Amino acid sequence: MEILNRRATTYNIVTTCRIKGIFSEEILRQALEVLQTRHPRLNCRIVGRLNSLRFETATVEIPLRVVEKREQQQWQEVALEELNQKIDSHESLLRVVLVRVQNQNNLNYLITTIHHAIADGLSCIQLHSELLSYCQKITSFEPIEVAPLPAMPPIGNLLPASMQGWKGTVNIFLAVCRHFLKKIWYRPQTLKLEKFLPIEARRTGLVHRTLNTEQTRQLLNACRQNQTTVYAALCAAMLFATARKITSGNKTNIGVSCWSTINIRNRLKPEVSNEHLSVLVSGDISFHILKINTSFWDLARNRKEQMEATIASERIFCLPLITKFLINFLLAFPYQAVSTVGITNVGIVNIPANYGLLELEEISFVTSIAAFQGLRVAVLTFESKMFLNFMFSEPAISQETVEILVNNVLTYIIEASNNQQLTFGN
Repeated sequence: MEILNRRATTYNIVTTCRIKGIFSEEILRQALEVLQTRHPRLNCRIVGRLNSLRFETATVEIPLRVVEKREQQQWQEVALEELNQKIDSHESLLRVVLVRVQNQNNLNYLITTIHHAIADGLSCIQLHSELLSYCQKITSFEPIEVAPLPAMPPIGNLLPASMQGWKGTVNIFLAVCRHFLKKIWYRPQTLKLEKFLPIEARRTGLVHRTLNTEQTRQLLNACRQNQTTVYAALCAAMLFATARKITSGNKTNIGVSCWSTINIRNRLKPEVSNEHLSVLVSGDISFHILKINTSFWDLARNRKEQMEATIASERIFCLPLITKFLINFLLAFPYQAVSTVGITNVGIVNIPANYGLLELEEISFVTSIAAFQGLRVAVLTFESKMFLNFMFSEPAISQETVEILVNNVLTYIIEASNNQQLTFGN
């Protein structure tokens, strides 16, 4: 992760929450100090050369700034700025922005930017909940008792014995061979580059969308009726929209692939809770041939089956062990795309909405992907609404192209949720 942070534009996770209530900068600063007591990695920095990187405990003051914006929607400008600004990892691994909306004293946006080396999407969501909880207690003069969490060991130490030593090497080799054989067989296509720049000159673009309560409910019900998951349905919508763009609307068969992240916290022994700051995710790539009569829900079910097969096998533990190799490969071959589309869905977020005088109304997250080609989306459901952050690498894909793609993705989702018979090419 630090290799990407130094050699690519950035590799951050930006989490944004909309908060109703009076928010004090002083209270927020105190809450951040409590947060540092709870999470040892927030008192660390990353030092050393690329071949000898290490965490170093230091006296760290988390950068905090306050900005004012005229309109509510301008939080996206700040999030985009944070997404494309490097983290000074030799000083701090987290920074915070409080966005205040003018003429609305009770409306704020809290934006955190954290280094991907110490956190994943789930732990970032939990971090916001903890931070708001501390703000509530400080405001009401409640005593705060915080027990520091133990620092997480290297992920290799948490994996099963079958993924360690020579057994692990063999399993990784077999998984990599299987992947490349499927890639040769399916020959998945990706979006054409509109403009190519070196990795260090790219930016992450962002398009934010929300499904309201009724639309979210309809999608959940349709997935149950069609015996698949929301994750798989989102994948089908992304593949339909992207393949349509690649083929320019022509009726033809096309090979595609979908990258999906998988939470492995509950698959480790012992299990690791969401509150631990760490990167405890793996990934899975599914391969498909879209034909002119491929059904939306058949595609979704096939995606579900492929993911379930990965989860049931040792392949689910391979990615954390080969991430460095994959990143070095990506930097060496910047034209390569990992997959046609990519999805990160943390599902239904079970954190409180009320924190005394503060009310959490919305929350979402997004990852810097400037180094990667293709369209990606980060998804979660909170308070019965689904929040989707579509991210892409600019200028490989333009903002205008992504706006069209996103509108098509949402159209497929809504039409499929209404049980319309969708097929590719029609």
